[in-house]
Amino acid sequence: MRWLGRGFVFVLLTVLTQVGGLAYLVALATRRKLLVFVLAYAAVWGGVQIAAPLVGRVALPCFGEPLRMQSPLYCGLMRNFVTAELADVAQDVAQNMAEGYSGTVTLALDGSFPFFDGFPLLPHLSHDDGEKLDLAFYYQDEKGYLPAATRSPLGYFAFEALRDGAVDDTCPATWATMRWDLRWLQGIWADHDLDQTRTAALIRLLAADQRVAKIFVEPPLGQSMGLADPKLRFQGCRAARHDDHIHLQL
Repeated sequence: MRWLGRGFVFVLLTVLTQVGGLAYLVALATRRKLLVFVLAYAAVWGGVQIAAPLVGRVALPCFGEPLRMQSPLYCGLMRNFVTAELADVAQDVAQNMAEGYSGTVTLALDGSFPFFDGFPLLPHLSHDDGEKLDLAFYYQDEKGYLPAATRSPLGYFAFEALRDGAVDDTCPATWATMRWDLRWLQGIWADHDLDQTRTAALIRLLAADQRVAKIFVEPPLGQSMGLADPKLRFQGCRAARHDDHIHLQL
């Protein structure tokens, strides 16, 4: 049972971080397992920052402006890696938003892991080659734009279509889907309003970028913001919802 539990932890760390299981294996060979795991994980994390660019992936910034990860957790779990080209797209669009709308901070969510095409970034169906990235919506309150704010702690699962108890009838109900509504969570998120002006501007900038091939946003939400572009797609009824974030890919 002990080895079964250790195997589970190894698999879990590998699924969550891709390389965290290596640090766990190092810790298993020592007596002070927790301390050694923390130190080994830090060493692995530092090594990844150096090694990933050698195989074509770079880390999006954890701090700073006008672009940064929405939470340091994405950096700690090494989910903030993308190809150099996609990193340039994200930096360019964030800079353009900051110049067009003073004080705007663009927040990135899940990118990819640092190594190996085809390695899944759960729970996503894609995000396995460094060419996909999620960006958070912009939000505001009655006083105006809220810099670097999201409704939920990680930028996901605060679904705009479900506000005020609305019924989501975009897709037929089925068990074989990742289109969770998580209705039981919706009432606890921050009561920020979607900043439609900034969010629409961001999507238009992405659509105008020749390096971007597809953008996923729920069609009713895109229509409500006056968006219409061939790159703007519906991800399908079996994939996750996209009325809580923007998905773009090269």
